[in-house]
Amino acid sequence: MKFTLATWNINSVRSRLDAIARFVEAYPTDILCLQEIKCVNASFPLEPFRALGFTHIELNGQKAYHGVATLSRLPIERVEARDFNGSGEARHLSVRLGGEGDGAVIHNFYVPAGGDVPDAEANPKFAQKLAYLRAMERWCAEQPGKKTNRAILVGDLNVAPLESDVWSHKQLLRVVSHTPAEVAHMETLRASHDWVDVMREHIPPEEKLFTWWSYRARDWRKSNRGRRLDHVWVTPALKKAAVSLRVVDEVRDWARPSDHVPVLAGFDLRRR
Repeated sequence: MKFTLATWNINSVRSRLDAIARFVEAYPTDILCLQEIKCVNASFPLEPFRALGFTHIELNGQKAYHGVATLSRLPIERVEARDFNGSGEARHLSVRLGGEGDGAVIHNFYVPAGGDVPDAEANPKFAQKLAYLRAMERWCAEQPGKKTNRAILVGDLNVAPLESDVWSHKQLLRVVSHTPAEVAHMETLRASHDWVDVMREHIPPEEKLFTWWSYRARDWRKSNRGRRLDHVWVTPALKKAAVSLRVVDEVRDWARPSDHVPVLAGFDLRRR
């Protein structure tokens, strides 16, 4: 089974319908994983997506905040929407594509951003973020069959782990998303189930790579003060199945953009 998958923090799905339509027309996408949809399930714009060919839709929405959606042109089956740290926030959704032997489970995540102060005692939002990452670590470590489990994990993980994932490692060491505590948790999470960082399999780790640019920059491309907050991971069994990767940064130039851009990955699940 071959397919393309895009992950994109859309920062309000109802505000970006035109951009989504433009993107999937320019970049054929079979599965679209959106984060921060900012609407409850009943308010999600189903018909515009069905008109684009996404006839299989699974949602975990929340009013005004958070929320994730997985939309597919291919048949998918809902697995679960897990509340990883008991907050009641809509931040995860998993679906199954294909059968257990030849398909994959796709996890769509929106990890808490963590606020502005990188101190868990002074900032409850940062404490929540670290707790969420620890809960993900425990869950991943409990999953059976590291070598045989067929899973894809995508989304806005809100951590830029490598020095080359931020515009200035030195200046961002005390900025939430690139602090040593977050980076350490991210690596423990990745190692907990031997996840493979698909983006860095295709783009060398020493190269600068960003998926987010602040709205504050008057000319985001000229200043290029970005961070890689969006990720595509696979279990070792699917390492060879991840055949292509592209960060579609031109979308950031479009009208009324999200501050994140889509990451588009190609898969061939027949490859082992």
